[in-house]
Amino acid sequence: MEVRRITINIAGRVYPLNVPAAEEETLRKVGKQIENMIKDFEQNFDVRDKQDALAMCALKLGTNAEVFSLNYEKNINSTNERLVQINQMLNEIGK
Repeated sequence: MEVRRITINIAGRVYPLNVPAAEEETLRKVGKQIENMIKDFEQNFDVRDKQDALAMCALKLGTNAEVFSLNYEKNINSTNERLVQINQMLNEIGK
């Protein structure tokens, strides 16, 4: 697996990273999203410094991840229930 050395700039700091080549584009995209979130928080909220903006980003991203996880779990449970119903229907037809 090819590893690349890249730098990501977040909140005015440069972070050198060694990443698999396949993940480079994703990491760059996420870095830009974080930068845009910071700018948005600084423009629209009473943000005193970059650390406050980063904390707000962490809260927003964590919340988004938790909502996604809960929705994913609900979808899995719903799908499993449907599969059980279909299986029962197929068993009835097969009798």
